[in-house]
Amino acid sequence: MSAHVRAERDGPLGTIVLDRPAALNALDLDMFRAVGAAVVRWRDDERVQTVTIRGVGRAFAAGGDVRAVRDAVLRGDEPFLRALYATEYGTDAVIAEYPKPYVALIDGVCMGGGLGLAMHGSFRVVTENALLAMPETAIGFFPDVGCTHVLPRLPHRVGWYLGLTGYRMDAADALWCGLATHHVPANRLEALHDALRDDPSPERVVPRFAVEPSPSRLAADAHRIERYFGAASLDTVLAALADADDAWARATLNTLRQRSPTALVATWAMFEHGARMPLRACLGMELRMARTMLASPDFTEGVRAVVVDKDRNASWRPATVAEVDAAAIERIVAAAAGGDPI
Repeated sequence: MSAHVRAERDGPLGTIVLDRPAALNALDLDMFRAVGAAVVRWRDDERVQTVTIRGVGRAFAAGGDVRAVRDAVLRGDEPFLRALYATEYGTDAVIAEYPKPYVALIDGVCMGGGLGLAMHGSFRVVTENALLAMPETAIGFFPDVGCTHVLPRLPHRVGWYLGLTGYRMDAADALWCGLATHHVPANRLEALHDALRDDPSPERVVPRFAVEPSPSRLAADAHRIERYFGAASLDTVLAALADADDAWARATLNTLRQRSPTALVATWAMFEHGARMPLRACLGMELRMARTMLASPDFTEGVRAVVVDKDRNASWRPATVAEVDAAAIERIVAAAAGGDPI
């Protein structure tokens, strides 16, 4: 199992604690295996009525351990990579179909693989410290862990904006768009957990601790997001942002220009397919596309720029969206979307 995951039964609760605070609970293969084993074990355990998951320190989970993934790519360790993504996505599928309440207590950073372990649960509790994002296009990858299913279904095309730009949501944003279900102050999380142990019915207990969040910045920009990201193609989005004469459009265009052009094109194509596909089919598409994207030079370069050297100055190949062979990527995505579900 994993030294960084504690999975214990506490009366009627199955409690999972991600305990790798020095790395913001970045998830490695052993951690995914431990979480997956726990949720499968408790699924059929009549003593467990509700499952909770939380992180130690300043994060729920900052994402998968992409430094370790990059190292595996560089040494050509295909078995490790296959095992990692199959385990991760398989665990997400189990959580999404869980027959018991699954309560994610999100206090702090929750990104990438961490968001996958949270957003598929029936209760997604966020505190005032919550910061949620899918920043994968900044490292030459795509929003995975089921995001090709979830994000295209959010209102006002907000999911397309989140997936392409990597916008960081606070608690109010996550609640407004539906990725979170309740806002509970951080200093009340322990009391909430204790209350669930006494009454493992989150539909009764969680609302007692919930408070109203502040206004959502994302909601305030929803009309802009829908106007630009509701376009029929990525090229049209970029052209409209370039022609606009307002600060929001300029800032958004600048963000997109810093992302991997290949990752942007792949994400757009995957969202178009994922919007019409069930979750397990999307996860299967993501599993196949992960192999393709990991083989691209943009992934190792993106992780170098963001995580290893931290210079935030990635050299993308190709360098612009206009240079990306979008038709070739669409064919790859279509083939991936037509494969078996996970």
